[in-house]
Amino acid sequence: MLPRSPRVLRRAGMSVLAGLLIVASGCGQAIPTPPATPSPSPVPPAASESPISSPSTTPSSSPSPSQDSATVYREIEAQVVAIRGLQPTRSITPTILDEAQLATYIKDQFAKDNPPAQTAANERLLKGLGLLPPDSSLADLEISMLQGQVAGLYSPDDRALYIVSKSGGLGPVEQVTFAHEFTHALQDQHFDLTKFGVDTVGQGDQSLARLSLVEGDATTVMSVWAQAHLTPEQLLQLAGQSLDPAQLAAFGKLPPILRETLLFPYQEGLQFVLGLQLAGGWKAVDAAFAAPPNSTEQVIHPEKFATHEKAATVELRSDLPAGLGEGWKAALQDTLGELELRIWLTEVARLPQATAAADAAGWGGDRVELLEGPAGKWAVVLGSIWDTAADATEFANGANAAVNVGGLTASVADKSASTSVTVLIASDSSTLIDLSRVLGLVGV
Repeated sequence: MLPRSPRVLRRAGMSVLAGLLIVASGCGQAIPTPPATPSPSPVPPAASESPISSPSTTPSSSPSPSQDSATVYREIEAQVVAIRGLQPTRSITPTILDEAQLATYIKDQFAKDNPPAQTAANERLLKGLGLLPPDSSLADLEISMLQGQVAGLYSPDDRALYIVSKSGGLGPVEQVTFAHEFTHALQDQHFDLTKFGVDTVGQGDQSLARLSLVEGDATTVMSVWAQAHLTPEQLLQLAGQSLDPAQLAAFGKLPPILRETLLFPYQEGLQFVLGLQLAGGWKAVDAAFAAPPNSTEQVIHPEKFATHEKAATVELRSDLPAGLGEGWKAALQDTLGELELRIWLTEVARLPQATAAADAAGWGGDRVELLEGPAGKWAVVLGSIWDTAADATEFANGANAAVNVGGLTASVADKSASTSVTVLIASDSSTLIDLSRVLGLVGV
């Protein structure tokens, strides 16, 4: 899967190494040596309702690897198998893409897997929350981000593996990328990534959590492989290519909600998988594919994954559009989760990262909805439940800071000793008053 949007835009069925930044960060970790005895693979998880869709475009003019390159790829395959302990059930030959082919591939896939109405609703939600500049285009930002960061990808639906090479050669970047993507191929063969639920519309937080297991596993294997099989000179070359100033500058200019949700599955996913691997070897990682994390909270706090702590169900009232009047409709509903609420508090409320993390850490569950009305009016309703009343108060304080600092037309409703907090944001003050009235929150 291509790196997902923070609001689960429909994506191509591909796992992706998110550029040289991720390669560098992965290889910089202190990775333990995996156990020598491979672990058995569990029964694949049950199918989700939204399997990943097939790519619409397969580059036809891409050169096949040379015989020498093919030999190197086969050697890397054997080395990855020895590290991960999953035996391949079928062979796979990488296809090499240049930058122009990658750009075409991404644009075609984005258009196919992201219906314009869904993209527009996601964009309006992020702008309503204050997470995107008012004059920005979510589609343009996403496409530009992917074209600049993707170094390789694996497509479960057509079982194809692609490596991006600017020079057409097979240097350290291409080799470490292949180690990562071949791990995705092994995952797919044993756990069926088309049914893993990494891109389920309306379940953004769960999808990001499951993607974190998939990418964390591949990043761990990639890092072990790089440390074991690249020379010091190659590691220096890899680091140099990963620190391209232009690429770093472009990545740094992305809105944090895009940048941080892109990095999370690789960085936090790496730490999550390392914890599993250290505690129970690759057998524990395999078991996680059978019962994967269902929230970013479980990835950020692995102890909550270990105890199978479930997110609270938050239901928003279905009569809100009718209550607001003629011409109103529900355009989008999703779950933000601990990660994206933390980003919201950091970027909109301008809280220090440690404070924002603490305010979001008591997350129990949430649901957010975008409502659209006549004459360009809109409203956002965020209902949330927190582990304790104290946790709810902490988040309410942060949310009030977001309202004030972010200049939002909004209100925050929380009651003493309650574990629920409701945030209302609207296009104008009259809509905010109407929404508060419909919800019975006037005067709270």
